[in-house]
Amino acid sequence: MSGNLSFLNWLTIVPALACFDDGYWEKVLPKKLVHKAQLAAMNAEPSRVMTVTSWGVTAVIGVLSIKPAMNLLSEKQIMNTSYSSLELVNTYGAFGTVGGERLNVIFEGTQDENPSDTSDWKSYVYRGLPVMLDKMPPQIAPYQLHLDWQMWFASMASARQYPWTLNLIWKLLHNDAKILDLFANNPFPSKPPRYIRAVLYRYSFAAPGNTQNLWWQREKVREWLPPISTQDAELKKFLKSAGWIE
Repeated sequence: MSGNLSFLNWLTIVPALACFDDGYWEKVLPKKLVHKAQLAAMNAEPSRVMTVTSWGVTAVIGVLSIKPAMNLLSEKQIMNTSYSSLELVNTYGAFGTVGGERLNVIFEGTQDENPSDTSDWKSYVYRGLPVMLDKMPPQIAPYQLHLDWQMWFASMASARQYPWTLNLIWKLLHNDAKILDLFANNPFPSKPPRYIRAVLYRYSFAAPGNTQNLWWQREKVREWLPPISTQDAELKKFLKSAGWIE
């Protein structure tokens, strides 16, 4: 219930409601519906075929679940894997372990003609992922922030593995309204920036009760993408080859 992983939490919560005792549901469901359920239970006739079938399926699922259960208890879990050709029992999961650190790629723009580390870089703030150090982490579940979700994975990889980020930068260099709507702000509302870069930061929670009322502290890890402008010939060539621009 305390999770913040978009709709994935509800994939477990909703089916689990069927495990509640009937006595509980009698107290919260409409009396008319409860009465119908009671009548159905009173008039139900045991079926030997259904009973045998149910026990048979239970036995098959039990045997097939041995390997997935052992995998679940393993220190090196394998996720999203099938253990039989019929794929009756599989392992599913978002993550096998919890990350030990929070890396985040921040897109930054500047109007400087000769960009450098000393330039006036302004950050594009995500709707969910941390950027500003004094911004409280938001509760977004069950909504799925698609850009934030993808950039979370991108921060654990390289730009070469996520080439669509170059198209994203191209859109930001033109103040594309649809792309800007994926962010919480537009630091260049009147005129697009000359250059945009992507910087990888390592975030961690600030100490409770700090005098600056900060939620985060961060350190720069490295430049994830160098400063890019609309005049970058290599960028244009790549975007054309990918079919993203004409």
